[in-house]
Amino acid sequence: MASPLFQFRRFSLRLLVLLLGLLGAALTTTYVLVSRENQRNAREHIERELDRGGSFYDEAVLQRSEFLVAGASLMTEDRTIWQALTIEAFDQKQLTPVLQNYTKRVGAPVIALLTSAGRLLANSDPATENENRGPFAYLIRTATQAGRTTGHDFAYLNHELHVLAVVPLYAPYPKIAGWFGLAFPLDQTFAQKIKSSTRLDVTFFSTEDLPHLRVLASTLPATDLPQTMQAAVDNMKAPERIRTLEFADGPHIALFRNQEMLGDSSVVVVLQRPLAAELAASRDLENYLILVSLGALAAATLAAFWIARGISRPVQQLAAHTRHVAAGDYTRRLDLHRADELGQLADSFNTMTAGLADRDRVRDLLGKVVSPEIAAQLLRSDVMLGGEEREVTILFSDIRNFTALSERLAPAAVLTLLNRYLDHMSRIVEQHGGVIDKYIGDAIMALFGAPVADPDAPGRALAAARAMSAALDELNRELVAEGRPALEIGIGINTARVVAGNMGSKARLNYTVIGDGVNVASRLQSLTKEPAYASRIIVSEATVLAAHQPPPVRALGEVTVKGKTSTVKIFALV
Repeated sequence: MASPLFQFRRFSLRLLVLLLGLLGAALTTTYVLVSRENQRNAREHIERELDRGGSFYDEAVLQRSEFLVAGASLMTEDRTIWQALTIEAFDQKQLTPVLQNYTKRVGAPVIALLTSAGRLLANSDPATENENRGPFAYLIRTATQAGRTTGHDFAYLNHELHVLAVVPLYAPYPKIAGWFGLAFPLDQTFAQKIKSSTRLDVTFFSTEDLPHLRVLASTLPATDLPQTMQAAVDNMKAPERIRTLEFADGPHIALFRNQEMLGDSSVVVVLQRPLAAELAASRDLENYLILVSLGALAAATLAAFWIARGISRPVQQLAAHTRHVAAGDYTRRLDLHRADELGQLADSFNTMTAGLADRDRVRDLLGKVVSPEIAAQLLRSDVMLGGEEREVTILFSDIRNFTALSERLAPAAVLTLLNRYLDHMSRIVEQHGGVIDKYIGDAIMALFGAPVADPDAPGRALAAARAMSAALDELNRELVAEGRPALEIGIGINTARVVAGNMGSKARLNYTVIGDGVNVASRLQSLTKEPAYASRIIVSEATVLAAHQPPPVRALGEVTVKGKTSTVKIFALV
């Protein structure tokens, strides 16, 4: 069973919740799908940017190496330098200012002059002593062995990452007099240039102290470096080209590259970009979508409220009208002034109400023409010819000498007197559960046990007869007091199996009973006129035996009823 919290009593509220729920679900689904698609597109775009950033990094390093080689080639044309190499007394102090001057021209903070054997002759950076000449000597040896005139690679100088390049210095005659070694640091400045060109954060990690990494340069905030470092360590254990890193400001998409160096060392280069930065433009779209959705919900709320009200108010009017109809008020009409289905329903409802009013008028009129029980039986069942056999107690009553009485009174007075008499007697019959079958002039034919079965129909008929007799005495006292003639009646009662049902034609029906038992009851009523019986009420033996409580009776003997060969025992009700 549904919780009472979700049982909406008002149809308009149900309709409002339904419409808004459907629209809200559609808008939410749209927003989720758009958000997911934006995230997918943002990730794909960042991955493409990371690939382009990696290519840009390679291109920048290559261009820097080529620029160093070009600068070194320019220096080979400086006569001061190669003359200094040809004199017997070599003066380092004479070359140091020259090299320092070239650092600004070629953009290499470190410029060293070395012999073909790799011995350091002069340098622009006092910190670059013989202990840092190893990478230059290695490049010179490698280039000489390979027969190349240049060489470049990555190496550490003073524990900082540099791009190194070596170029031979020729004396006036074709002989290598020495080698220039140039170094460009891949430091914070270089990383910042990469970021400004690619919009990617760049971090260089040294692997000299494995399993720990050392930050060489980074464009990341200091708070994000530990997490990026841990991701780099994890990636060295389980290499993946691209990883998603979770930061306080949201996910970052990172590209990992392993940069080989001279010797066995390497540098981990991490390029990364926050997903939120890529989603900034689409977030604006999503926020706009939220605003549009809220506006749509507000408009839909008003529209749904208007629709729900347009439906619920007529329904409420119909419900109120139904209550009036249920109370028996058929005079009201429902005017909706609508051409839609609700208007058609109101018209149909008015037609139905008019039909109910007509039916009630028919029922009321039918109840006055026939007994209410017969009227209910006719309205409740299909009206058709035919009947059923059942045991019924029939009561006949008749006024004595009514014909002579009618001759002495005016017709209007006769009718008034007759109606007054019939009203008393009919009310008594109905009070005892009897049904007036018909009025035959001044005679009454009443049924007990039909059309509604009654197990004590004989007892009710006997009680009704005694009450009718007592009521007649009371009526006579009133009539005598009014100066009117007193009345005398005879009542005959018989219980028998008869056929009860609708008799007549298809166009006009009458609910009644037929059978030999009816004739017996009529004959018994006629016997009350005989002086020999001196009784106002005569009943058959069948009625006396069928009564639940045997009534006080006086035996009158046996009679032969007209149309029957066998005799009937009769009794006077005392």
